[in-house]
Amino acid sequence: MSGHDQLVLCLCELTRLLWKLLLPLVVLCVLLIAVLVLLVLAVRLWLQSSRNARRARDGRPTVAFFHPYCNAGGGGERVLWCAIRALQNRYMDINFVVYTGDLGVTGQQILDGARRRFNIVLPRPVQFVFLRHRLLVEPGLFPHFTLLGQSVGSIFLGWEALTEFVPDLYIDSMGYAFTLPLFRYLGGCSVGSYVHYPTISTDMLSVVRERNPRFNNPDYVSNSLFLSAFKVVYYCLFALLYGMAGSCSDLIMVNSSWTLDHILSLWRAPNRTSVVYPPCDVGAFLDVPLEEDGDRKCHSIVSIGQFRPEKDHRLQIRAFKKVLDRRREGAGGREALKLVLIGGCRNQQDEDRVLMLRGLCQELGVADRVEFKLNIPFEELKREMGEATIGLHTMWNEHFGIGIVECMAAGKVILAHKSGGPKLDIVVPFEGGQTGFLADDEDSYAEAIDRILALPPASRLQIRRNARQSVARFSDQEFEACFIAAMEPLMGTLER
Repeated sequence: MSGHDQLVLCLCELTRLLWKLLLPLVVLCVLLIAVLVLLVLAVRLWLQSSRNARRARDGRPTVAFFHPYCNAGGGGERVLWCAIRALQNRYMDINFVVYTGDLGVTGQQILDGARRRFNIVLPRPVQFVFLRHRLLVEPGLFPHFTLLGQSVGSIFLGWEALTEFVPDLYIDSMGYAFTLPLFRYLGGCSVGSYVHYPTISTDMLSVVRERNPRFNNPDYVSNSLFLSAFKVVYYCLFALLYGMAGSCSDLIMVNSSWTLDHILSLWRAPNRTSVVYPPCDVGAFLDVPLEEDGDRKCHSIVSIGQFRPEKDHRLQIRAFKKVLDRRREGAGGREALKLVLIGGCRNQQDEDRVLMLRGLCQELGVADRVEFKLNIPFEELKREMGEATIGLHTMWNEHFGIGIVECMAAGKVILAHKSGGPKLDIVVPFEGGQTGFLADDEDSYAEAIDRILALPPASRLQIRRNARQSVARFSDQEFEACFIAAMEPLMGTLER
């Protein structure tokens, strides 16, 4: 037998062996897929029977909101309570449920907090489902691959929520997109989402590609070509999964033009996506008097925002330090200016961050001119706003910026970051007049503060008037009308 014939014989034997191995593998895969499908159908049937039993008991459908941090006191929570209030006023024959991980408080205490912080009172009670495993979505649990870790954790947290209570309509109001397919395909629910901020965005990919250091792109990654390339691949794969999960939503609401652009590019569902600007308590600040402030001995700069890393309070403090350094020789000096940081702390990490910021103030020698106001009631917030001259915001690519709108409604001269929602939707000309200022680094913020304070009081007053008039489109009433209009197709599918 020639060498050629031996080679042909070997190849034939190898083919037979592979076929003998492949056939059982194919059969095994088919069996596993069949078992998985049957398991999914069994779980879906079990969950639907649970929902049917609840429907028979209650006699009405239920809409559930997934908001694990509903007691946090931020802009997202204001959206939640305004949305529920709007739906309760419009639909009297529907129950409402909130999934929350706030175990240290009662449902009534959560509602009291919403009244105290946001001046929001619901027409009737809601049911709270308390989730025991919110730790699974805490960023501190995942020091590396945080996006992936939190997303996987949200699936398990969503499973806990689904098994505790099966609604007819599920709304993710906090950005946990990976819970959407869980409730849609296993729970058999209609699903909707209100997106404050995309979990991943093309801007985040650009930061990594260009190797720019940010709070979510540390120096050791940006300085390494290999790690940067690896992170780009990781982000691209995650963006693909995120888009697949988000596309399961029957209804998608986003809070700004900036968020809209990113969600359209990731979720690819233009016919189901609309912009619903978040509710801002514009009316509550309209009684703050608008008058010239030239006789003030001390100008207050107020910042409103949760103490999260992306809010970049460090930038505010460093820019404020530069302003104070420039004013040492000027009239009034340091005593003529103070910075007031107002915000909520969600957890221990936020409280630790406040301690770090206090330490930074000590290090820079500005601790005597910086005040921290944590989790303050609404009336105190309003009082601080009334005493301020400038409203300060420093978050890069802020999705919207409720605190910015509130400052403008209160008649403050706003100084916001030159990106995201503030640039595209909020700090824009009104009837040809200026409504505020934009900046993007320490120097430009310091220069803008100096420029604002150097303006004649009459010029500042005109900018403040323009700002107040321009934010009427962000009122609670506008939100409720747009939210109800967006929700009506889904609400119409509920069986009464």
